[in-house]
Amino acid sequence: MKKINKYVKMFASFKIFLYNQSLYKKQMVEIILVFGVFGLIGFIMVMVNKILGPKKLTPIKESPFECGSPYLQDSIYPIPIKYYLVAFLFLLFDVEVVFFFPWALVFKKLGSSALLIMFAYVLILVVGFVYAWQKGAFQWEE
Repeated sequence: MKKINKYVKMFASFKIFLYNQSLYKKQMVEIILVFGVFGLIGFIMVMVNKILGPKKLTPIKESPFECGSPYLQDSIYPIPIKYYLVAFLFLLFDVEVVFFFPWALVFKKLGSSALLIMFAYVLILVVGFVYAWQKGAFQWEE
């Protein structure tokens, strides 16, 4: 009886192995099909653009432009680096504040220890904000 049990278990595990292999093959076929379909769509779009697109080149069409204005126009000035710094600080603090949402969902389950941890987290955020403020990160230069 033990030998039969052994063979039954071996057959069952082989059957599971075959099932997993067929599932794997099915998933691979689906992935290859998706890549093929979207690759074909992309190729068709490029070819339609080549066939129907404009073919007459002029010096104006070949000249570089930036944001719809002529290249190196006198009235366009570079954006000051402070803009990028403020944008970076906004993203940094914005992403950190996103962590409040999951904390608020489980606050009642976690109890007072969660409140202390969140106070520490907010304190770190406030210290970072005050440091950036003292360094003048939010001041625009004239």
